[in-house]
Amino acid sequence: MLADWWHYDFLRYTLFSGILIGLICPVLGTFLIVRRLSMMADGLSHVTLSGVAAGLLLSKKVVFFQSVNPLFFGMLFSVVGSLFIERLRKVYKSYQDLAIPIILSAGLGLFTVLISIAKGFNADLYSYLFGKIVTVTLQDLLALIGVALVVLSTVGLIYKELFAVSFDEEFARVSGVSRKTINLWFMVLVALTIAASMRIVGVLLISALITIPVAASLQIAGSFRQAILYAIVFAEASVLIGLYFAYLLDWASGGTIVLTAVCLLLLVLGVKRVKRSLR
Repeated sequence: MLADWWHYDFLRYTLFSGILIGLICPVLGTFLIVRRLSMMADGLSHVTLSGVAAGLLLSKKVVFFQSVNPLFFGMLFSVVGSLFIERLRKVYKSYQDLAIPIILSAGLGLFTVLISIAKGFNADLYSYLFGKIVTVTLQDLLALIGVALVVLSTVGLIYKELFAVSFDEEFARVSGVSRKTINLWFMVLVALTIAASMRIVGVLLISALITIPVAASLQIAGSFRQAILYAIVFAEASVLIGLYFAYLLDWASGGTIVLTAVCLLLLVLGVKRVKRSLR
């Protein structure tokens, strides 16, 4: 069974894509949770979904777009949505969380309208919603590699500034950090990650992979860097175990990965509770 992962191209693409997703999602997820923006992934996922729907619609109506991967439309819509969220957070300074449900509702509304215009889509849309192993292509993998390089290199370059803005924006401002630029870059990175990860996890479940491994990590981490490291370990374990059982049992990869992440979180909570009771 394990040998199949090296004999079939789509399984290799899926495996490498999953490893990359397990690396970048918890890195950004840790910053999101510290910034109390864990629901942002949900908002951007619905905007990304509307972008994919727009790509699928154009591929049906316009010959030129038939060769264009709908994933790129999802990335474009996700980035634009992230910019709108950042703008709305400035408009509603006292109610910044309001920006997320506004964008989420807009994305979902646009998605339903595009579906009605197209009179429905083929089964390919299912893979974008919930993730499906057999749909991962070389083009998807290359796009994800590009996004991973951008995310990791950018986080590495602005780590100190991003850390300062995430924990104390006023201190960051006094220290000379450009909050506007850092927040803008961070929003774009989250948007790109969500769009690039949707083939494996599914756009409706990607927020779970961004947040659940971090939730498990925060139970045992003693520092912020440890939180990121442990979150990556939990995310990679969730992806690898989830992909294996999804292929073995013919389940949706996204749901299987998320359920694995939930099980690992429950395991961490259980072990921690037992240790506490023994003391």
